[in-house]
Formats: sequence, C-alpha cells, structure tokens
Amino acid sequence: MLAYIKGTIEMKMTGYIVIDVGGLGYKIFMSEVGIEKIGNIGETVKVHTYYKVREDDVSIFGFNTLEELKMFELLISVSGVGAKTALTMLASCEPSEFALAVISEDVKTLTAIPGIGAKSAQRIILELKDKIAKEQEIEKINNQINSKSKSKTFEEAENKLQTAIENSNKVSEAIAALQVLGYNKKEIEKALNKLDKNELSTEELIKKGLTILGK
Repeated sequence: MLAYIKGTIEMKMTGYIVIDVGGLGYKIFMSEVGIEKIGNIGETVKVHTYYKVREDDVSIFGFNTLEELKMFELLISVSGVGAKTALTMLASCEPSEFALAVISEDVKTLTAIPGIGAKSAQRIILELKDKIAKEQEIEKINNQINSKSKSKTFEEAENKLQTAIENSNKVSEAIAALQVLGYNKKEIEKALNKLDKNELSTEELIKKGLTILGK
C-alpha cells in the first residue's frame, strides 16, 4: 500500500523513527543499524516501507534500500520468522551476505545472527531455495513459450550469453543469490554482463550487481 515515505525526520527513538510528511507524523519501525544510517533529525529522507495490517495491529516498517525491503519480505514469508526477527537479521547481515548464505546453504553465517538457531537457519534456507526453484521453473516455461516468437539469430545470441554465464560457478551463485532478493534472472544476467566476472569474487559480483540493478 505504501511503497515509500519521503519527509523530514522529527524523532529517532529506540526501534523506530518519526517522519513528518505535510504535518502528519509517521511512526516507522526500523533496525538499529537502519536508524543510524537514515540521517539526522531535520533532514529530508526517503524510506522504503512495508505496511503490515493485522486485526489488532497496523505498523509501518522502514528500510534504507529496496534490497533490505526485499530481504525483509522474504524473511517474514518463512514460517516462524516474524517482523522483529527479520529486523534483527537486517541489523546483523547485509542483503548480499544473506542471499549468498541461502544459496550456499551456509548455516553457520545465519546462526551467527542473534535469535537464529540451527533449525531456523535450515528452515530459512529450505523455504527460500524452494521459492527460487519454483520461480526458475515458471521462468523456464515462459522462455519456452516466448522462444517460439524469437528469430533464430537472436535466439542463438541469447543462448551463447546464457551458456557463458552458466559456465562459471561463481556467476551462477551470484545469479541465484540476487534472485533470492527478488530480481528477475534476465535482468540479473544483463547487469552481470556489464562486469568483469573473471576478476570479481561471488560476493563482489552480488554487491556490484545490486548497485547496477538498484539504478
């Protein structure tokens, strides 16, 4: 319902900020790290938001970047992970690190986050990797349908690009990690194609890919 809120910071409290927009004060819950980064009182800021509505609760959660918002949305979609836990994870782990941990099934990285035990980490990995698998299957079906309308020359060029990307394990991991954060595989491939993939690590590919995709 609310994609973002842009206004003046009126208050910075423990766990939330208040942004004034045309005389209305919006109470926005954020991670402590997010509050530190958002700016100073009196400054005009833009906060990406998640609007939570329940029978007994209406809350707004804020994020400095779209990647943080996507990570939050993914986390709360996992059974047993609530909004407070998701904010704690955001304060302890960058979206790129989180995505890489999911793809590489790095339980150790996830359990280093306060409040996340081994079972919770395994559940996060299982459920989010399953989502990626479903999205990839849907995309595969769509590609098969769309390929009927492609010219042979264009299809051959696209296949060569696809092969070049998939030949590299670190690029494949970067693509999967960026998919965890909600980006489409084709736009990810287009972004990574602008980078010198041979000189960058998997995490560097993810971070630079996020920079390009966020523009």
